[in-house]
Amino acid sequence: MARHREVVFRLARHHTGDEGEALDVTQEAFIAAFASLARFDSARPFRAWLMRIAVNKCRDWARRRAVRRLFRMARPLEDAFDVADQGLDPEAEAISRRELARVSAAIAALPANLKDPLILCRLEGMSMAEAADVLGLTEKAVETRIYRARQKLSEMLEG
Repeated sequence: MARHREVVFRLARHHTGDEGEALDVTQEAFIAAFASLARFDSARPFRAWLMRIAVNKCRDWARRRAVRRLFRMARPLEDAFDVADQGLDPEAEAISRRELARVSAAIAALPANLKDPLILCRLEGMSMAEAADVLGLTEKAVETRIYRARQKLSEMLEG
């Protein structure tokens, strides 16, 4: 766990866009991996197996999030008035944080089939072969999906 927790956490954070949710997803991934350890095929790389579990947990989180949205919408409007920005930073830092949040939100809004290869290869530094192994795709499919994800991100961020 000590060796792989950072990479699993980063993957989850890119998927969820929230550190608290990412911690929950990371914990779920390690619990699932521990429970499935007896089924691990030692002929395959452990990291790829663990990342596959983490990707699946991120997808589970996304499905649960859709249900949670319905409940969030049911809150009274008065609750929104208590939400305040905790940090009053210099303008440049605020702009930088907004831009980072905008990019993170755009990545989180990508469909899973485009988001997963992009996160694994471009943000986590995996090779296309490793990402293909994690996702159960060919290297060419990973390459194509990364290209499409980058196009979609450009459209989302420009518009």
